[in-house]
Formats: sequence, C-alpha cells, structure tokens
Amino acid sequence: MPQLSPKLTENLALLDEMFGSSADFYSKEVELYHCRGALVLFDGMASLESLWELLLDAVSRRTPALDETPGGSAVFDLLLHHSGLPAESSPVETLDDLTRRLTAGMAVLLLDGCAQGIAFSVQSLKFRSVEEPPGEGNLRGSREGFADLLRVNLSLLRRLIRTEQLVQEVTQADCEMKTEYALCYCKGKVSPGALAQVRKILAQAKPELLLDSSYFVPWLFPCRFRLFSPVSYTERPAVAAAKLCEGKIIVLVNGSPSAMILPTLFCENFDCLDDYATTAFFSSFLRILKYGAFYLSIFLPGAFVCTAVYLPELLPPILLFKIAAAEKATPLPLFAEMVMIILILEIIREAGLRMPQTLGHSVSLVAALIVGDAAIAAGLMSTPVLLVAGITSVAIFITPSLYEPATLLRLLVVLAAGLAGPVGLVSAGLFVLFGLTQVSTLGVPYLNDSSFSSDGVIRRNYRVLSSNPFTIWQRRKPE
Repeated sequence: MPQLSPKLTENLALLDEMFGSSADFYSKEVELYHCRGALVLFDGMASLESLWELLLDAVSRRTPALDETPGGSAVFDLLLHHSGLPAESSPVETLDDLTRRLTAGMAVLLLDGCAQGIAFSVQSLKFRSVEEPPGEGNLRGSREGFADLLRVNLSLLRRLIRTEQLVQEVTQADCEMKTEYALCYCKGKVSPGALAQVRKILAQAKPELLLDSSYFVPWLFPCRFRLFSPVSYTERPAVAAAKLCEGKIIVLVNGSPSAMILPTLFCENFDCLDDYATTAFFSSFLRILKYGAFYLSIFLPGAFVCTAVYLPELLPPILLFKIAAAEKATPLPLFAEMVMIILILEIIREAGLRMPQTLGHSVSLVAALIVGDAAIAAGLMSTPVLLVAGITSVAIFITPSLYEPATLLRLLVVLAAGLAGPVGLVSAGLFVLFGLTQVSTLGVPYLNDSSFSSDGVIRRNYRVLSSNPFTIWQRRKPE
C-alpha cells in the first residue's frame, strides 16, 4: 500500500496522473502559515461552498502562533490537534486511503513537508429522496423507503433503533469499483458464529461489479441450482429494523435501496407490516389466504390439465361438457394451450415491467385484452384455459417475494402433469417439498418450526408476542 510522499509536488503529480483527465477532479494550491499546501476533492461530491465556509470559520478562531517558516509537520499538528478546525480525527496516510476519502465526498488538505493529509467532511452527494417503495405496499406504519446512498440508509436504521445494540460496519468490497457495503446487526441478539462467517465471506468475495446486495449471494451460498432463495430483500427501514431485532443480519450496498436479510424463513414470505397493526383473527385469515394463493398459483394449472386429460370422470358432468365443447373448437391440445398461455402472460408481464412507467400499465392491459379476445375469437385457445391461467397469474402477486420460484414451478408442474398425468403431478409436488427442505441459511432451516409457533400461520395477540421475546437463533419459549 503506497504511502503519501512528504513532497507536495510528488503527491499532486501522482493525483494528476490518476485523476487529471477527469473533469470532476479539483485541485487548489493554498498557503497556510507560509507553508505550501493543496486542497483536493471531487466536484459534485464535496461542496466547495461548505469547505470555504469551514475554512473561514477556522480563520476567525484564535489559533496558536507558529514560527515564521514552520515545516509541514508542524502546520499539520497545529491544524489537526491545536486548532478549531473541524477536521476528521484520523489522518490520511496512504494513497488508497486518500482515494477512499475523496470518493466518499471528502476534501483533503495536503501539506508540503508532511506525509499525511487532513480530511474534511464536506460531502454534498446528490441522492434520490426518501420515498415509499413501490413494491412493498402497506396500509399502516412507516412510509419511508431506503434511498440509494448508503449513509442515508444507515441513518434511517439508526433513527428506528436508538440503542447501543445496533452496530453498522462499513467496508469497501474487493471489486473494481471499490463499492462500500454495510453489515448491520444487533449485539446480544445475533449469533457470533454466523456473524463471523458472513463477515469473512463478504471480505473474501471478489465480484467484478457490486451494484446490489444480491451480488453477494453466490459467495454466501455457492450452489449451482437453488429452487428457493435462502435470503430475502426489503426496501423498508421499518422491516429491516424489525428483522435486526430478531437477531438477523442486514447487508446494504451503496447505490442500491435493496437490503438483504440473513437468514430468512419460508413463512416470512407470507408476513407483512400490516399483520401486526390489525387484529390477530384477521391477520391469521390473510396469512392462510396467502398460503392458499401461493400453492394455487403453482398447482392449479397442472391439476386442471391432469384432471381434464387423464381423470375426466372426477369432474361434474356439466363442467366436463363445457370444457370438452370449448376444447373441441381449438386446434391445440389442452396441455399445449396451458403452456402457451402461461408463457404469453409472462411475456406481457415482463414487457409491462421494463417499459417506461407511463406506458407499462397501458401496454400490459391492452396486450392482455387483445391477446385474450383475439385468441378466443380465432379459436386458438379456450375460455377455461384462459380463466385458469388468469387466476394463477393474479394469485402469485399476493406473495411477490416468491414470484420467481412460483413461475418456474408452475411450468414444471404443468409439464409433469401433461406428460405423466397423476404420477407426474404427485412427483412435481414431492419435488417442490424436497426443494423447500433442502434450503438452509447459516444453519437455520428454511422450513423452520416458527411456521407453527404463535407467530406462524396463525398469529397470536400482539401482547402475547411481545411478552415472549424471539430471535432467529433460538426456539420460542413455551407459553
């Protein structure tokens, strides 16, 4: 790690070689106590106005006198330790440290004859305002969402957890961009072994780019094939704070509003903030509804194909006659129709998601109406198939965090049921169960018994839950 040179000209020449061709690099030579120096910063990240106000304020204060020709080390010691200059307590000693301070939005003062620099916190970083995240709606509770700037996100967590238990460790990732990330946890609640394991893995990870916390997943859980994700994400500080109080670990990356939660449980995909703001009976009803909608979205198309093709005697005669009449008018078999309509709905959904927001909803609605109406009018698809596919497409949005595995599993179940009938449908169901049981995060099973506790599928009164503290690393105490 190269150290700073005591000669100002060498330091400036090195910085000019590194950043001189960049338009945002700013360097200004100054003279302090008859000692040559230079202020360096990145324009737009550090505020020149704040810097000069800070320096003018320091000039107005009483400062001990120095000799007529003091050295750089004497001026450095005076400014850092014996003046009213509000500088950072730790000096800048290496070139890597200087680059890290500059890219963090600080201004650094370099002095001739001193191999150390003084950093000033005059950040003026532009960032997206704190707004409600569009993907996590709720009726009650906080409307705040994480921003893109890491320091802002850390302050949002600190505002909610105002105790000494909250620890926020900020480190630079070993990647080309030197992106900062934060490891957040609560002392006394997190597992020391799991924390040490996560800290070690993140320090050893070498992603080419780090634009989101999800980029760390292949290093945290090196597995070629994984049906369900062993982590979850949130853009709400309130949700992240609640998970921290349960002993979980939060990973935040600078430039991304998405916080990664470690470890996660399957049952947590069916919880939300509103569950604790309503009565226990209603929130339990909603959770049961969400479980039903999730399994419905996976198995309904496959069960429909299996029953209509292989087991038609199980259907009521009137319903069977209607399905047969509708299928008689279409050229494709029922199995092929179901696969095709599922793929078309996914294409429409992806197009609406990637289009500009002003056009996305209109495109999705128009495409769905035109495709559905034209397909039925042309006799390419039957109404029962469109109805089943529509129900499953709507049902999965009740649990958006499980959208990706549910979409893949829906196609798998349809293919298995269409090709192998009841045997394929049962085999697909066992495959789903096997996929759930094989997921584990930091030693915590994905299908933890918390699903059957007082805050599982059926929720108890919040007063009872509050009197029974819980962390992810221990079992709930018997009530």
